[in-house]
Amino acid sequence: MERTAEEETVRAAGCVLWRYAAGPSGEVEVALVHRPRYDDWSHPKGKLHPGEEPEDAALREVLEETGMICVLGAPLPTARYVVRGRPKEVHYWAGEAVGGRFSPNDEVDRLLWLPPEQALTQLTHAQDRPLLAAALEAL
Repeated sequence: MERTAEEETVRAAGCVLWRYAAGPSGEVEVALVHRPRYDDWSHPKGKLHPGEEPEDAALREVLEETGMICVLGAPLPTARYVVRGRPKEVHYWAGEAVGGRFSPNDEVDRLLWLPPEQALTQLTHAQDRPLLAAALEAL
């Protein structure tokens, strides 16, 4: 049986995770995760489970990858690109970290909280940069 275009598309969700920095400045910081499997820095994201809604997947993936509980804010542009010959569609939200604690795991070995300007240069993939700009605009 042949797959339809929707069955072929890898569906995922994630967040541009942010918080206010501790201290008097109260500046916004953005979380980036390092995935050793790909040796890259990106926003937390992951594939949807069967029947899972993108919003639920975004919250789950942020928690799994960063240990952070977040509150979804503004929806951000959906990223569309091809991975190993298959189209991938990633739904994103701005997500405010409201609690939690990072512990390294098999998928993510490091988490950085960075000022937006530094996060922009730390991101490995070009398609992640406009998401950061959109999240900052939404805040």
